[in-house]
Amino acid sequence: MKSFSESYRAAGVDVTAGYRAVELMKRHVERTRVPGVVSGIGGFGGLFQPDFSGMKNPVLVSGTDGVGTKLKIAFLMGRHDTVGIDCVAMCVNDVVCCGAKPLFFLDYLAVGKNHPEAIEKIVSGVADGCVQAGCALIGGETAEMPGFYPSDEYDLAGFSVGVVDREKILDGSRVAPGDALVGLWSSGLHSNGFSLVRKVFNLSERNINMRIGELGKTLGEELLTPTKIYVKPVLSLMDKLPVKAVSHITGGGFYENIPRMLRPGITAKIEKASLPKMPIFTLLQHQGSISDHDMFNTFNMGIGMCLVVAAEDAGRAVEEMENAGERASVIGEIVSGEEGVVLC
Repeated sequence: MKSFSESYRAAGVDVTAGYRAVELMKRHVERTRVPGVVSGIGGFGGLFQPDFSGMKNPVLVSGTDGVGTKLKIAFLMGRHDTVGIDCVAMCVNDVVCCGAKPLFFLDYLAVGKNHPEAIEKIVSGVADGCVQAGCALIGGETAEMPGFYPSDEYDLAGFSVGVVDREKILDGSRVAPGDALVGLWSSGLHSNGFSLVRKVFNLSERNINMRIGELGKTLGEELLTPTKIYVKPVLSLMDKLPVKAVSHITGGGFYENIPRMLRPGITAKIEKASLPKMPIFTLLQHQGSISDHDMFNTFNMGIGMCLVVAAEDAGRAVEEMENAGERASVIGEIVSGEEGVVLC
């Protein structure tokens, strides 16, 4: 007998819709298959057999995060195929900061009502992110929670596990005054600061589709631009030259994230003039009357990831990143000091 509950459906939970969603997402999950995947989706746990050959002392590295209130933009736009990329990015970009290669990813999707076709679109974005990161989507959970979420809203979170040889862990211990800071350009806001973004723009169905001249697109299109996933080009760079430290610029901006890759007594001196001039940040600051400090303490300001390399390697690091399809530039240097970050 197939699983079905008329009583549960009357309470707002349709288990058959859940089965339909799983069937629709299977082809997207299959796109993410990499060596090591043992199980398909549908079991009680995702199985993965890692290959540690060539590693002396493998260490597992994990990262977890969600999309945050950027989801509100997806709700207003009625577009759900990109936020999954954000979910993956926020996890795997953290994992690679330790020098680790992401192995697999699992997601958690909580919905007010199970709309299988909408869930398929969300999971298609998660799969896109996993493909970009080179990791497998080996499982997840979809929870239908009527009365907790509105019927047309949801929350999305996930976590990733990666591996790095212990002797190659990036912990900032090798960073020294005179080293260069190389910034990898962001695609825009990525997936943080959206509570402030929504307050500044007072977003509604009316203005979300308004075309903004300086952006060259609608406001909604700009805000939904997915977070860049830097895993493959950063791992490739690590194979070619010594990368001393990596910082993922997310919530908390420059002031919170850059010091996380530095040891005490070391400061990152950043030249503001060297940063990309992205119209969305200018528009936000002007319309919201936001101070420079608060902008750099909230947003990535055009730099999604910051690498520390020896000064003599900086030019090659930029070149390698650009050869990999990323825009990059030298944005400052490491100096002695206790400030953590200095913007000048």
